[in-house]
Amino acid sequence: MLLGLAAGASILAVAIIGLIIYEIVNSASPAISKYGLGFFGHQTWNNYTVFGAATLIFGTVVTSAGALLIAAPLGIAIGLYLSLFSARRTAAIIGPLVEMLAAVPSVIIGLWGIIVLGPFLRSTIEPWLHDALGFIPLFGTPSATGSGVFTAIIVLGIMALPIIAAITRDLFLTVPSELKDGALALGATRWEMVRGVVLSSMRPGIASACILGVSRALGEAIAALQVIGSVFQISSNLFAPGNTLGATIAIQANADNSKLQVASLFYLALVLLAIELLVNLAAQAIVRHYRVPSASGPTIVAAGAPN
Repeated sequence: MLLGLAAGASILAVAIIGLIIYEIVNSASPAISKYGLGFFGHQTWNNYTVFGAATLIFGTVVTSAGALLIAAPLGIAIGLYLSLFSARRTAAIIGPLVEMLAAVPSVIIGLWGIIVLGPFLRSTIEPWLHDALGFIPLFGTPSATGSGVFTAIIVLGIMALPIIAAITRDLFLTVPSELKDGALALGATRWEMVRGVVLSSMRPGIASACILGVSRALGEAIAALQVIGSVFQISSNLFAPGNTLGATIAIQANADNSKLQVASLFYLALVLLAIELLVNLAAQAIVRHYRVPSASGPTIVAAGAPN
């Protein structure tokens, strides 16, 4: 009976995903028929006649990649500290606080981004980066309002951080103490033990944690909408306003839209779904790459990798 329930739940999950994909494709079919693959290259988004996803794809990829660059090293560092370096009482306090950050609603983080983070970046960080690195196009003229791609990157990085930190902490705690003690007994320093034993054995798990974190950033709509500026443009300046797929879908879903615009919004949803699928396939490829075959024949999955 339990086997039947488990199989039924799996089939139900697959069926729901299939229905969602079917409905998205069916609703997007007018826009697919009109624009085809050219939809990905058009930069214009006119609320009445012309729709293109290029600026939105660009904004989504840039903000998610930037968020990952911020959240991955910080999250891994937090995971290492809580699992290997901190006192037990300290870990018992900091760990739940980090996990609590993941439970904060995105609208609250976005509101904080508008009221606190945006003005701080506008008055302090962006001018400093522009003065120091202004010769690089990425750090051009600072934002006049505090809203922009850079602010969205920081906000999305904060949202991805607790996911990466919590997962990596749990991964590092599963490394057998015999391996760590053995490395130290052989003369390795504490950092050499971390680099050669902990990080090396947990590479698939770390990659999976980072993929989960960037998936949160890719699909985020409300927080990104609140701080990114909602401008349809492609700019090399990180401080300039921009837009993302999720933010556009969120702000225009309930507007007085034409049939073509509704179909284009579903086309955007299909693009976002495809990006998420590609990211998850990449995660699976990384995990398979680090599978270690045993001498006796069966495959042994490296520590931290899912079976």
